[in-house]
Amino acid sequence: MNPLEAKLKEKSIAPTAMRVVVLDFLLKQSAALSLTELELGMHRTDRVTLYRTIRTFEEHGLVHRIEDGSGVTKFAMCQTSCNVDGHHDLHIHFYCTQCKETHCLPKTHIPEVSLPSGYLALDTQLIVKGLCGSCNVAIT
Repeated sequence: MNPLEAKLKEKSIAPTAMRVVVLDFLLKQSAALSLTELELGMHRTDRVTLYRTIRTFEEHGLVHRIEDGSGVTKFAMCQTSCNVDGHHDLHIHFYCTQCKETHCLPKTHIPEVSLPSGYLALDTQLIVKGLCGSCNVAIT
């Protein structure tokens, strides 16, 4: 069994040919991608099958959804602690206003938020907007 199939099985995902191809593509990315970007980058991919694959990956804790304020949902690989029971990779996401890329910053954790009595947090996301390292260097 190849490493990609093993990674899928580790998350209880049946390793179909399409899932292996999508996983391979996602692992090679340095920034989060929208479904449209995935579709364009993968050439000749059935949109419905791609959407179902990403949804399966998300449900099993292999990828996480990012709402970066651009109006387009993006997806990135999860940390190993995520699973079918939930996503546990509470890190900051960085949206570059110049190149429009969204990056996970897994070493920068979201600080714990103290909520008033009776409140229940279901999801936490923190987006920092500015210039990524590449764009910042290009401007200076």
